[in-house]
Amino acid sequence: MFEYQAPETLLKDRVILVTGAGSGIGRTAAITYAAHGATVILLGRTLEKLEHVYDEIEAAGYPQPALVPLNLESAQEHDYIELANTIEQEFGHLDGILHNASLLGVRTPIESYDPVIWQQVMQVNVNAPFMMTQILMPLLERRDNTSIIFTSSSVGRKSKAYWGGYAVSKFATEGMMQTLADELSNTSKIRANCINPGATRTQMRADAYPGEDPSTVTTPEAIMPLYLYLMGDDSLDVNGQSLDAQ
Repeated sequence: MFEYQAPETLLKDRVILVTGAGSGIGRTAAITYAAHGATVILLGRTLEKLEHVYDEIEAAGYPQPALVPLNLESAQEHDYIELANTIEQEFGHLDGILHNASLLGVRTPIESYDPVIWQQVMQVNVNAPFMMTQILMPLLERRDNTSIIFTSSSVGRKSKAYWGGYAVSKFATEGMMQTLADELSNTSKIRANCINPGATRTQMRADAYPGEDPSTVTTPEAIMPLYLYLMGDDSLDVNGQSLDAQ
């Protein structure tokens, strides 16, 4: 397990956007960031789930979060422009993005992979982070030491049979992060990295491995040290890396 002890005030006064914040790793990361002082923008497709996370953060006495219901599968450029305008009006800047939202798609041979599902996976896992990052860059550039975290996977480095669109999308995610990080390396205060969460107790994991005993899989809470490390100032010199949370 990645070991890092984050100061309680690591993210004090920072504004961080978390996608897929309604459940799983995104929910846990949002609450963890809030616990360390951040104002978290909760983005996801299901308002009810986001409201539950919002209430948890409020009940704990952490900084009041913001809600942004958005379906990344159908979102277009104008939706991201509207998101940027809202963040600018409410906060004036952005300190970090955690691109956590992903679709698994189906586990089936490429030969029989449904092209419609393939497009859906690419839209959520690749196109959405690209468009969102591009449009939010000016808000990130207004602050010092901002961080963009992409979500990778072991099958985005070395693929396996039947992982189809998900694996290909994670290869693309690694490439997008590396390209962006190299572009930012000498010209910006922004850094970009990937996290491979590893086997984690989420609904996506259950869908991928329906016969697995969930009690044998690591909880999202246990992998948060890396999520904190890459979002805070202790990782200022870390750029263009793909790190394992476990």
